[in-house]
Amino acid sequence: MLVKNENHDEILELFLKIGLDERTARNTIANNKVTANLTAVIHEAALTNGCDRTIGNLLYTVATKYPANALVHRPNLLEYIVSSKIKTPAQLEAAFSFLSNVASDNLQRNEFEEACGVGVEVSVEEITETVNEIFEENKAIILERRYRTNVGELLGSVRKKHPWADPKIAKQLVDAKMYELLGERTAADDEKPSKKKEKKEKPTKVENKAVADDTPAQPSEEELNPFSIFPAPEDNIKVHTEVFFSNGSVLRCCNTREILDKHLKVTGGRVFTRFPPEPNGYLHIGHAKAMFVDFGLAKERGGCCYLRYDDTNPEAEKKEYINHIEEIVHWMGWEPFKITYTSDYFQELYELAVELIRRGHAYVDHQTPEEIKEYREKKMNSPWRERPIAESLKLFDDMKRGLIEEGKATLRMKQDMQSDNFNMYDLIAYRIKFTPHPHAGDKWCIYPSYDYAHCIVDSLENITHSLCTLEFETRRASYYWLLHVLDLYQPYVWEYSRLNVTNTVMSKRKLNYIVTNKFVDGWDDPRLMTLAGLRRRGVTPTAINAFVRGIGITRSDCSMIRLDRLEYHIREELNKTAPRVLVVLHPLKVVITNLESGSVMDLDAKRWPDAQADDTSAFYKVPFSNVVYIERSDFRMKDSKGYYGLAPGKSALLRYAFPIKCTDVILADDNETVLEIRAEYDPSKKSKPKGVLHWVAEPSPGADPLKLEVRLFEKLFNSENPAELDNWLPDLNPGSKVVIPTAYAVPVLRNAAVGDTFQFERLGYFTVDKDSTAEKLVFNRTVTLKDTYGKGGK
Repeated sequence: MLVKNENHDEILELFLKIGLDERTARNTIANNKVTANLTAVIHEAALTNGCDRTIGNLLYTVATKYPANALVHRPNLLEYIVSSKIKTPAQLEAAFSFLSNVASDNLQRNEFEEACGVGVEVSVEEITETVNEIFEENKAIILERRYRTNVGELLGSVRKKHPWADPKIAKQLVDAKMYELLGERTAADDEKPSKKKEKKEKPTKVENKAVADDTPAQPSEEELNPFSIFPAPEDNIKVHTEVFFSNGSVLRCCNTREILDKHLKVTGGRVFTRFPPEPNGYLHIGHAKAMFVDFGLAKERGGCCYLRYDDTNPEAEKKEYINHIEEIVHWMGWEPFKITYTSDYFQELYELAVELIRRGHAYVDHQTPEEIKEYREKKMNSPWRERPIAESLKLFDDMKRGLIEEGKATLRMKQDMQSDNFNMYDLIAYRIKFTPHPHAGDKWCIYPSYDYAHCIVDSLENITHSLCTLEFETRRASYYWLLHVLDLYQPYVWEYSRLNVTNTVMSKRKLNYIVTNKFVDGWDDPRLMTLAGLRRRGVTPTAINAFVRGIGITRSDCSMIRLDRLEYHIREELNKTAPRVLVVLHPLKVVITNLESGSVMDLDAKRWPDAQADDTSAFYKVPFSNVVYIERSDFRMKDSKGYYGLAPGKSALLRYAFPIKCTDVILADDNETVLEIRAEYDPSKKSKPKGVLHWVAEPSPGADPLKLEVRLFEKLFNSENPAELDNWLPDLNPGSKVVIPTAYAVPVLRNAAVGDTFQFERLGYFTVDKDSTAEKLVFNRTVTLKDTYGKGGK
């Protein structure tokens, strides 16, 4: 929501007065929370008539970064800023750090001033002397790298010695010293260093890179441990969030010391998280990220993670989904501390709803869904909002006993219908549904809403970190409001970005539509980004978790993750685990005329590219006879430069076997279609053709090779983001699934089991599908060998 028009111009003028440029000011106004914070900061600082830009920028930083747990000390900080005792960003960051640790305790001004460098003046002469010393220490490197020198590192060395020095002066002195030492910047200084030599020397590529880069970038703590950003359970006494009410009051939500101590006594100070899927569909790759965050944090901290089914809607939930979720969580490598259901807490939730009414924070409403929607849009109170507490208690009991018809009453929380946050518009806590529950049976005919139940069950289970995706951020106010008014323990809430992958849809509604309308072959169709579909396709949980970890746990919610990034991690995993075999998808017959018909040689083929000669398990036998099959695409009637396949009069090497030379071509009646190739082989292997082909031979005279059905999968949708299309169904890729009914394979594949994965040499990675029978194996292509993401960097 944007700031109301009548206030817009006044607020814009106020922000311009403190030195913000117009673009920044307008962008700020578009964010209600920052606008409210900055406006409050300006008034607290008594600078409504304006100030210079330096102070204004510091005020803006206070409005956006000030620690919420230390709001009581914000006026003190503003005094230091207005009086220019704190005048640099470094001092302000130090102040934030100090105040965050102090929280609401008494502020010791002498300690605060010392920590923030108040009164410390660093002269230009002192900065100059330090810059000269740093340049002298690094002179050789600077002369070698010239203007490619990392100036940020030099400035960092200055800050290390003089943390309170004016950063602008330091930058000017460093720039002047660079010019004094190096002179004018030349064209060569702007050229990118050549990497051609590194590409040629593959075995020493990493070593050369280390020599060339004396100061390689070290991974950040967050990259090494993505869970380092989360606080410890004992620190959960700080202000979680501020709830701004339309009457001007502000609710600063936090645990009391008594409540926190009680919680820590129950948990023993351990981390408790939860993975709370709704059992109304199959899990997709977005849930893999949620599992990584929830289970991963608990595992990293030596804590516990619940698998909790959020089963508050009996109409949408099925036992099939419940069983699938538990099974897929284990497949992903996670072990729940305990499996619970929101419905396990229906009695406690009901009793707390009664208490909520008694405290005047809930009422029974009779508006229809359409009326509720209309009144919310108009910010109007329900006609039943102020009904007596006793009346709401009686009606809620009637709802529970089934005395009121479905749709004729709801229990609504009495929040703030004039709030700027629509998730504070008297959300529904309970509704009537005469539907048996898959887990709780027919005991209840009233069911709690997500907004009511989720936060309370988090509290009842003593969850320390309630982690969810960013679309729930606007619900944070309601989450904490409800726990606050019921005097319940408040978990630490943190939202992270959704996992959005290109060329697919992640919405359960859209997934359900294309599954139920048979646009795909069920929830485990290998083209879907459901975890069941990915597993059937041959993707491993290790690859999925590596993909999720590589993305990180960020709050950036505006990017789509390219599908080839996931494919990169799949290849990385399967390259290490999938044995190699020979398979021909589109067979073209080759008759070797100088090899006796009926003779069969057993040759050794490698299961792994680095197979050692003395390791028999690293090899398998492949028959070689006078009839072999190659890929139809590996033959052309006309040779050309850069083509390494077979052509009339041209030779190619059959992998693990012999060179062959095409001597004749048998064409169909149309004089174009190639039916058969005649060739001669070189048993001495003296010829050294450049081209290497994969192939499969007749295992015995007149017998066809092992036949497979192979399914090739491409992107399910043509557009990178089909979800944003108004008409998304026509964007389905008609070529997303291609079935090859008769591919030829080497005999070693005959005993492959469902789920086994192989690399078909030169073709990609393929996994045995559940549709396989004793008569015919079916393989799904997991991923091709081509890697576009890895080449571009991770």
